[in-house]
Amino acid sequence: MDRLPPLNALRAFEAVARRLSITVAAADLHVTPGAVSRQVRTLEEALGVPLLVRGHREVSLTRAGEDYYRAVSKSMDGLREATSRLTRRTRRTQLKVRAYTTFAMRWLIPRLSSFHAANAGIEVLLTASLDPVDFRREDIDGAIRLGDGKWNGANTYRLVSNILVPVCSPALARKVRKPADLNRHVLLHSIARPDDWAAWLAYARADKQVDAHSGMTYQSSAMAYAAALEGQGFAIAQRFLVDDDLAGGKLVAPFRQALDMGDYTYYLLTPSMRKESPSMATFRKWLLAQFENGAGR
Repeated sequence: MDRLPPLNALRAFEAVARRLSITVAAADLHVTPGAVSRQVRTLEEALGVPLLVRGHREVSLTRAGEDYYRAVSKSMDGLREATSRLTRRTRRTQLKVRAYTTFAMRWLIPRLSSFHAANAGIEVLLTASLDPVDFRREDIDGAIRLGDGKWNGANTYRLVSNILVPVCSPALARKVRKPADLNRHVLLHSIARPDDWAAWLAYARADKQVDAHSGMTYQSSAMAYAAALEGQGFAIAQRFLVDDDLAGGKLVAPFRQALDMGDYTYYLLTPSMRKESPSMATFRKWLLAQFENGAGR
């Protein structure tokens, strides 16, 4: 490795060259002017080149000093910026949260900017997965899961009512009058939620007229909703996830029957075997407040 110049001396020279004053540079560095002067002389001796022209009350740079200052200041600025980036990152708390793809895309992600704006020191690392959550084996702080509210090793917080309704484009809505009319149309399914159509059709007393398993199947509910928006058929939707599309008239719920799944709904899970971190508590309170204030209804 090539030998570096004395770094304390280099710092002192950069401060003097920037300020063109030993006294002001000393104030910047919180040392005495004599200490700064000695450090610059140490650097000049190490380099074998005079860097400053010293007057009675002022200093100026030699030609070599000007060239060296340009190179040194660029390197020092780079070090300052790298240090600033690193300390900003280490000062932020990373919160690892898992959710379902559809919940994340259609509800959580559009609202996360408001959380980050109010909590600049917390960075939410959001992942999407259908896999069961095991807080004992996984490095995650919280998860949003669909179920009956009973999970081993987890604190559970109920988020929202899970109400199932068929939705479709306005054009398709004009072609049906009652649930049994769905037998002439394409049903849109999600692999993640294979039983929703059967549950709703039984509730609407149309399960004898309509095949609950016919139609097209997609990897996620978000994809089924997208197909419904394009007029490709009827999707069975969790109403709070399509509220914006219903309010905007992009989707229509053509039937009055709405199936409330009761305790089988969305919950926030946190590990019960370890103390909740302040960041997770902040996120939990924010998330619950979003639903309490009607943002998820």
